Amino acid sequence: MVKIVSVHSFRGGTGKSNLSANLSVSLAMSGKRVAIFDTDLASPGVHVLFGFQATEKDLLINDFLQSDAPIKKCMHEVTPKQVRAAKGRIWLAPASMESDKIAKILREGYQVEKLNDAMFAVIDELNLDYIIVDTHPGINEETLLSAAISDALVMVMRPDSQDYLGTAVAIEVAERLDVPQINLVVNKLPDCFESSAVKEKVKSSFDYEPSAILPLSSDLLNLASGGIAVLEFPDHTWSEQVKQLASILQTTLHASDD
Repeated sequence: MVKIVSVHSFRGGTGKSNLSANLSVSLAMSGKRVAIFDTDLASPGVHVLFGFQATEKDLLINDFLQSDAPIKKCMHEVTPKQVRAAKGRIWLAPASMESDKIAKILREGYQVEKLNDAMFAVIDELNLDYIIVDTHPGINEETLLSAAISDALVMVMRPDSQDYLGTAVAIEVAERLDVPQINLVVNKLPDCFESSAVKEKVKSSFDYEPSAILPLSSDLLNLASGGIAVLEFPDHTWSEQVKQLASILQTTLHASDD
């Protein structure tokens, strides 16, 4: 049974899109079929990590939401060769980087129910195992409705005071929406922070133990969103933690299927 995982953060700049892309690859490397929906329509970025460059003929998720383009034609395969060799597949529903389309969707909005229906529509057509939703930061209608249909919500935060406060609000909202599973991820942890101490602080603050703690890495900074870290640096601590998150999700989300 397909599982929907929303990747969210209360504030921007947490590395949410980077995690969404790398988590998708980590799942697909186990032979799974994964679709990514970039619903951060104000500042899309997942396509950059996969090296996808839209042409004038390519349909994007904006065209589905505001021009009734078929959702299947807005899905573009972005499977890296390593994933294909592992029998996995990845499709991306990218959002437009054109300023006029971004302005239009910010000005007019869109029907979130339509987007949710689209996710379910492609499940059978693409024979999917997972859908990863890269959400818009903050608490808004679009994010709430996406979270409400998710099997798991991955909350991404940095180890600073504003993120602790904002993440607490987001978790409370998710719990009120009865999201079945919440996984916390701490990203961009500086070297001066002790991972064990941060783990304990997160657990005491939210009553959730972090599923992954990702270091602030110069290797990733040098990669500069020009590739997928779990493929470029498979043995890096950052990559190992993302793969651990993928493993946790696979185990916990399918526990009820047995």
